[in-house]
Parts: sequence; structure tokens; C-alpha cells
Amino acid sequence: MKTVARKPPVERLYQVLLAPVVSEKATLIADKHEQYIFRVIPDATKPEVKAAVELLFKVEVDSVQMVNQKGKVKKFGRSTGRRNNVKKAFVNLKAGQEINFQAEAK
Repeated sequence: MKTVARKPPVERLYQVLLAPVVSEKATLIADKHEQYIFRVIPDATKPEVKAAVELLFKVEVDSVQMVNQKGKVKKFGRSTGRRNNVKKAFVNLKAGQEINFQAEAK
């Protein structure tokens, strides 16, 4: 029996993407592979991320890869602390598509 994928509600799509990752590594990946990196909520799924990027940035998404990055244990003087776990989405756009974060911010 074939399962039919439902579209998530629009309210949920606005909450899925937390922030774009803007760093040297993310910029190199964007230039070389036409991929963009976003921090997403911990329970986000690939179809939700794809729908959210297409809705917010008006682009066509080819594929999405997800990564769970575990938080590091850091020392602060005598005490130890832990950074938060982060879930990232690597979004691959179709040919000819581009996201310009500087123009979107204005």
C-alpha cells in the first residue's frame, strides 16, 4: 500500500527554520555545491524543511540532508558546561536557483 505524503500546516513551516548558517565553510559549500545550510528545530523532517525553504525563499529544492551535531563539553574555570545540540539541514537547490540572504534581509 502506497503512503501519501501530507503537506505540513503553514504555521509549522514558519517555525521549522531557525536561522541560516553564515560562515566561511557554509559560503564555500554554497559556492561549490549550490547548497545552503540552515539550523532547524530538533524534530524537523526533510519534507518539512524542503517545503519551508520553498515557501520562504521562493526557490525549488532538489534535496535535503540532515545532520545532528552533538554539543561540546566545555570548561568554564572550575566548572564544566555543555553546549546545546544542534540540528542542521543542508539544502541542495535545483540548477539556476539561488538564495541571496543579503537581499532578503532588507
